[in-house]
Amino acid sequence: MKEHIREELFKLQDIEYRDFQSKLIPNVDKDYFIGIRTPELRKYAKALVKDVSKSDDLKTFLNSLPHSYFDENQLHAFIISEIKDYETCIEYLEEFLPYVDNWATCDQMSPKVFKKRKDELLPYIEKWIKSDKIYTVRFAIGMLMTHFLDEDFDVKYPKMVAKVKSDAYYINMMIAWYFATALAKQYDATFPFIEGCKLDPWTHNKTIQKAIESYRITPEQKEKLRVLRVKKDR
Repeated sequence: MKEHIREELFKLQDIEYRDFQSKLIPNVDKDYFIGIRTPELRKYAKALVKDVSKSDDLKTFLNSLPHSYFDENQLHAFIISEIKDYETCIEYLEEFLPYVDNWATCDQMSPKVFKKRKDELLPYIEKWIKSDKIYTVRFAIGMLMTHFLDEDFDVKYPKMVAKVKSDAYYINMMIAWYFATALAKQYDATFPFIEGCKLDPWTHNKTIQKAIESYRITPEQKEKLRVLRVKKDR
């Protein structure tokens, strides 16, 4: 099944898109990409999940880790995102996360079933955010941003993110993205984290930059944030 899926993926190959895509994800080699546009991969993932007759073959693909191509990992992420049974989704996600090696696969994997199982999801987020794997931590922060900044918000969640200390660019960028989004959605509760300089200097300044660029932040709020930029050697 793995070879069959790979053959099907190469039928969808777009060489020009592969060259473009490889520039967006510089931390992996160009030969790692087949070059398939995201809508085509999502469509194929949905077709595989819906085809009950291929369920055993699909399991074989999901259990065949690590994959050889970025596009196989993308397909894997999109399949996980479509799984409707929560326990099954978590099982495959836990197996897959250690193999995620780039921001795109990490950020585009968002299981739909999580929306209805947030209480059960939290313990996993608390575990993932302490991982030594860059993209497992990034995924955990992304799930907090996706599911816990609206009606389920609690100040303990930004506290959890602020405790993450890392030299990894892709973790710190996600922390900045999280806090910029939190400022847009929960400004009063989030502002003290910026005012109190709870983040490292680079992430602190990147958060302010992203917040100021957001149309969801008011001009008055942006002015308050501008004066809070810090020197990176503080």
